[in-house]
Amino acid sequence: MAKRHPNQPPQTRVVRPQSGERRAQREAEERERQAQREREGRQQTIIGIIAAVVIIALVAVGGFFYWKSHRPAPKADSPSALKSAYQTVQKVPVKPTGVNSQGGFLISKNGLDKPVAQAPTVEIYMDFMCPGCAALNRTIDPTLNKMLDAGQVNVEIYPMSFMDRLTTDEYSARAGSAGIYILEHDTPHFMAYMANLFAKDFQPDESKYKPVSDAQIKGQMLKAGVSEQVADQALKGQYKEWLTAMNKYTPLRSELWNIDGQSKGSMTTPTVRINKRFWPVDTPTKANLGDVEAFLKSIGLPADQVGQAGKMPSIGAKGAPIALTASSGK
Repeated sequence: MAKRHPNQPPQTRVVRPQSGERRAQREAEERERQAQREREGRQQTIIGIIAAVVIIALVAVGGFFYWKSHRPAPKADSPSALKSAYQTVQKVPVKPTGVNSQGGFLISKNGLDKPVAQAPTVEIYMDFMCPGCAALNRTIDPTLNKMLDAGQVNVEIYPMSFMDRLTTDEYSARAGSAGIYILEHDTPHFMAYMANLFAKDFQPDESKYKPVSDAQIKGQMLKAGVSEQVADQALKGQYKEWLTAMNKYTPLRSELWNIDGQSKGSMTTPTVRINKRFWPVDTPTKANLGDVEAFLKSIGLPADQVGQAGKMPSIGAKGAPIALTASSGK
């Protein structure tokens, strides 16, 4: 039996109207069909608008959460917030011993906390889960390593673990704490350890996170040249609580805040400073240069002098990074 539309009247009896009545009925039916078409058109328009709004909203929400995941915390509302966060750091019972007052570990050819006097200092604020940090590491660190060995630069590492919120097993804190232990007890192998954790075939995917065991982290330590004994001690998580406190203090330092773009007025990782001046990580793009070329131009060192002892960047230990413009790459 054919099904009847819910709005269709019962057809139990058909009365054939006269010709005038048929004409009137056809006209009435046509008016009803036209009205229905107009109703459907309006409905499709409304649905289309809603769909477009939903898509825009989803894109905006996705972008917001990506931005938020790479942003450690809101900026400080007052100086008292910064002071309070700093006091919390000082109250942590187990703190690193080779760290400066703001949470950085300076390394040079001379070792930990032994800067080369005439060399510029490059600060790097990073999280082992941060993909941008890994990208920066893979492009610039090979050059930094050559410069470190030649005494042309000091590197100051500021580990963070705020991206643990994207993990299920405190990976950022475990990797960061282990890195701090290596910095203090086996400084020469830290840069290789960091490079191993930032390698494309090892760094966890922040959007599809899969747990990383201590054994896997240890494997990267041993691969970097860290001894078995130091590796075992490094995995005890001594500095996880300190890292948690630093996650709240470091983003409140206004000198680390982005100076333009979507994240203006807040900190994101990676953050780079040269001789205590903010160096935007998008500098290479704006200058139409590669990352390494832009970095070397910013510190005043010709590419052919990288790794040559005695050849020092022109900005020295106190000079500001050389400003680059869009024409710098021409």
